[in-house]
Amino acid sequence: MANQAPAASPKSEAPFDKALAGEGTRFPPRGEPVITGINRIGLWSLYMKEVRRFLKVHTQTIWGPAVTTLLFLVIFTVALGRGGREVLGAPFADFVAPGLIVMGMMQNAFANSSFSLLSGKIQGTIIDLLMPPLSYGELMTGIIAAAVTRAVIVGGAVGLAIAVWPGVSLTIAHWWAVIWFGLMGSMMLALIGLATSIWSEKFDHNAAITNFVVAPLSLLSGTFYVIDNLHGAFQAVSRANPFFYVISGFRYGFLGESDIGAGSGAVVQAALGLGALNLLMALVVYRVLKSGWKLKD
Repeated sequence: MANQAPAASPKSEAPFDKALAGEGTRFPPRGEPVITGINRIGLWSLYMKEVRRFLKVHTQTIWGPAVTTLLFLVIFTVALGRGGREVLGAPFADFVAPGLIVMGMMQNAFANSSFSLLSGKIQGTIIDLLMPPLSYGELMTGIIAAAVTRAVIVGGAVGLAIAVWPGVSLTIAHWWAVIWFGLMGSMMLALIGLATSIWSEKFDHNAAITNFVVAPLSLLSGTFYVIDNLHGAFQAVSRANPFFYVISGFRYGFLGESDIGAGSGAVVQAALGLGALNLLMALVVYRVLKSGWKLKD
C-alpha cells in the first residue's frame, strides 16, 4: 500500500544497538557500575545538604543551645557555687563549664542525626536519600559527619558564651582530651540519633528517646557533681553510663583532673573504651541501615 511506512533498515538500527551496548560511546555496558570506590561528590553533596539544613535556622540550632547552657551555668553557679566552693581543686563554675559544653554538643548531635531520615519518612521524601548513587556507608557517613559538625559549632558557641561570662575561666590543660572526648561524645550521640531516626515512625517516638533516654543520661552523668559523693550503688550505675566518661574526660582536658580514676591512665582507658564503643555502634547502625528496616517497608 502507498501509505504504508517503510520498514527501518538494519543499518539505521546498528548505531542505536551499539550505543545501548556501550560500543563506540563513552557509556559503560549495562550492569557495569559507573562510580567505583567512594562517591566523593555524592558524599560531599549529602554532607553540605545536612549542614545547610541546620545553618538555615542557626538561631534555633546554634545560638539557642548556647543561651540555654549559659542559663544552666548561671543557675547552678548561683545555687551551689557560693562561698568559694571548689570541686576537684577548681572553682565550681570552672568545674561545671566543661560538662555543660560537651553536654550541649552531644544533645545537638543527637538532634541533628535523629531528624534526617525521620523527616523524610514523614514527608514522603525518603526516596531522595535512598535513590542517589550512595552506598549505605556513605549515607551514614554524611549524616554522622553533619551531626558532628553541628556539635562542634555548638560547642564553640557555648564555649564562647561561657568564656565571656564573669567568674569563669576556661583554660585547657590537655588538648588531646578536649578533642577526643568531644568528638567521641558527639559521634556516639549522632549514631544513637541515626538509629532513632531509622526506628521512629513519628516525631513522638523521637521525642520519647530524647526525654526518657538522652536527657536523663546527660543530667545524671556527673555534669554538676563528682560521683565520689554518691553511694556505692549509685557510683556503679554512673560508671555504667557512657555519658559519664565523655563528660569527665572532656573536663579532664580543661582541669587536668577527673573522677574517672586515679592518674591519667584511667582517662586514657576511658578514651579507648569510647572509641571501641563507637566502632561497635557504627557497625550495628550500618547493618540496620543496610537491611532497610523501616525504610523500605
